[in-house]
Amino acid sequence: MSSDKTRFQFFPFLINILVPMIFAAAGGLITVQSVHTWYPGIHKPSFNPPNWLFGPVWSTLFVMIGIAAYLVWKKKDQINHLPGTIAIYFIQLILNLGWSFLFFYKHLIGAALIEICALLVVILINGTVFYKIDKTAGLLFVPYFLWVSFATFLTYNIFILNQV
Repeated sequence: MSSDKTRFQFFPFLINILVPMIFAAAGGLITVQSVHTWYPGIHKPSFNPPNWLFGPVWSTLFVMIGIAAYLVWKKKDQINHLPGTIAIYFIQLILNLGWSFLFFYKHLIGAALIEICALLVVILINGTVFYKIDKTAGLLFVPYFLWVSFATFLTYNIFILNQV
C-alpha cells in the first residue's frame, strides 16, 4: 500500500496546475490586445519567433511549473522553510505576469527588460530551491529558465531596436 507522499493525489495536482495557469491566463489577457495593435508596429530582431509559437510554449512551461509545484507540495512536511519556498514560487509567478504588464500593456520595454532580468534570477533561485526538495521538480524549471533567458535576450534586442 502506498503512502500519501508517493500516491498520486488528483485535487492537489489540479490545484497546482491551475495556479500557474491562472497567472498565464492573466498574462494572456494583458497581452492579447497589444499583440494585434502595438506589437506588430515595433522593430523586432530577425530571430523573433512567430507569434503563434508563444502560446504553446508558455502553456507547456506553465504546466511544467505546476507539476514541479505539485512534486514539492507532496514533500511539504519535509520542507524546513515552507513559507519561504511558497514565497519564492509566487514571486516568480508575479514577476512573470509583471513582464507582460510592463511590455505589452504599458509598452515600457526598458522597464520590462529590467524586470525580466529579475525574473530570470528568481527562476534560478526557485528552481534551485525546488531541486533541493525534489530533483525532478527542480529540473522541470530548466526549460523555463532557458526560455526566459531567450526572452530576456529578445527583450534586450527589441529595446535596442526601438530606441528613439
